[in-house]
Amino acid sequence: MSHLTSNNSQNGSRAYLHHDLSIFSTEKIDTFTSESHHTVLHHLPIACHHCIATIGQGHNSYISSMVIGGQFLYTGSSDKEIQLWNRNGLSSHMDQEYLADNMVIKGNGAVKSMVISGDKLFSAHQDHKIRVWKISGHETQQYKLTHLATLPTLGDRALKLLTPKNHVQVRRHKKSTWVHHLDTVSALALSNDGLLLYSVSWDRTLKIWRTSDFKCLESVANAHDDAINALALSSNGDVYTGSADKKIKVWRKASEGENHTLVAILEKHKSGVNALALNIDENMLYSGSSDRSIMVWEKNIDDGNTVAVAALRGHTKSILCLTVISDLVCSGSADESIRIWRGIGRFYICLAVLEGHRGPVKCLTMERNQEYDDDPSDHTSSYFIYSGGLDRDIKVWRISIPST
Repeated sequence: MSHLTSNNSQNGSRAYLHHDLSIFSTEKIDTFTSESHHTVLHHLPIACHHCIATIGQGHNSYISSMVIGGQFLYTGSSDKEIQLWNRNGLSSHMDQEYLADNMVIKGNGAVKSMVISGDKLFSAHQDHKIRVWKISGHETQQYKLTHLATLPTLGDRALKLLTPKNHVQVRRHKKSTWVHHLDTVSALALSNDGLLLYSVSWDRTLKIWRTSDFKCLESVANAHDDAINALALSSNGDVYTGSADKKIKVWRKASEGENHTLVAILEKHKSGVNALALNIDENMLYSGSSDRSIMVWEKNIDDGNTVAVAALRGHTKSILCLTVISDLVCSGSADESIRIWRGIGRFYICLAVLEGHRGPVKCLTMERNQEYDDDPSDHTSSYFIYSGGLDRDIKVWRISIPST
């Protein structure tokens, strides 16, 4: 049984690398620590925060991914479970116990990533597969997930299998078609129009799928020198991939109908990249690494080059997840804490440190508190933060930030 309590107090058609690429790395960047605001911006309002709910024993193993869709929070675990939680209940009636509204179990190993487009949920799995689910029950309020497809589909695999040119060498005596991921699918992203699904894997490939018929359109082989852990996608089609090889790579299509080519390599991290997130204006990219830092990358509007402009330090162990909303950056770490950072121009301060998880914080998502947004007389911005960790807990936090 799941318990809800109130609280107040992780590593193809094939495209080839473009030879004309740039490696961006500034010689000097600003470093901001959790103490920066004490000495420089002590006059700024202080953020208030507290954990308003903890869902214990919701999963039988650690929480590996989460995503918000409509009124639900979807969580994936390391034991192949996906659960739906009504967010209205999570943020209000704290004196009751809640069971997940629905649960599905499929595949093997962890559910590594999830994205939602309309009435479809796409999930990435440790068993090398991507699964597609239909979200139904809007009319009856009896919501459930129904399995629609597993990628690559049987039809896609069969067509590619018949043509030798579609086969790639995966090991010394083994071949496979390029539509297959051959290791854990670690991250997913959707295009703005929802027509394309992007996936990355520990097999070092980047793949693009059409969401209308689930066909694999493109695969970038050997995109990195090591496992790919993270993925971010801009509205103009630029694709950012982060890897255990310490690099972030930027991929772009020169024109419609062509394959993606490598246009930039961003290097600053001293250990593997675990998380990527873009701000709403897409001129800032944030990367979290096992080197315990969050790098801030800025895209120059004149030449389009992306350079490192800041490093955020404060976590004492690996950064495992990032989420961005408005001017806030939220980071989860193996040090069991969550930090809230605010950007003011190129200056960053740590507004809050959220402590309460009893294990590494593996996934995060964030949304505005609509109650505050609907009140024009309230000069405070309020947000809900949902976090999942290796302690198997899902926590709900409320953070309020007075206007500057």
